[in-house]
Amino acid sequence: MNLLKNKYYLEALEFIAAGKLEGLEPGKHVIDGDNLYVNVVEIELKKLEDARLEVHDKYIDIQIPLSGAESYGVMPRSACGKVSIPYNPDKDVMFFEGVATELVSAQPGGILVFTPDIAHAPGVGEGKLRKAIFKVKVSAE
Repeated sequence: MNLLKNKYYLEALEFIAAGKLEGLEPGKHVIDGDNLYVNVVEIELKKLEDARLEVHDKYIDIQIPLSGAESYGVMPRSACGKVSIPYNPDKDVMFFEGVATELVSAQPGGILVFTPDIAHAPGVGEGKLRKAIFKVKVSAE
């Protein structure tokens, strides 16, 4: 998947580069209809063993921790085991059993991108975190 050919992905990067995340209140902020939006959330971080592996089909996730560091369990979707919650097309999410095989981390303002072929288990760490989750439509047609 060539992200640089996805106009919504490029639009998200422009939004981020323009500093438009600063001051956004928690909630959903529409940028380009259902093609591109950002959710600002406040979460309680958890242990890797408690973070659920998820994948999306319709959207690419761009996750940006805002108030502190966050770690993410990651692994190829093809390497995931048994499905724990089947795909929900309305929420564009499917969950897998098991624990991620790799851990990646981002500092505040760091950007992690999860395409549909990468399973990710977000929210790993200690304490509370404010973060932005961009939902970028996979098809830019």
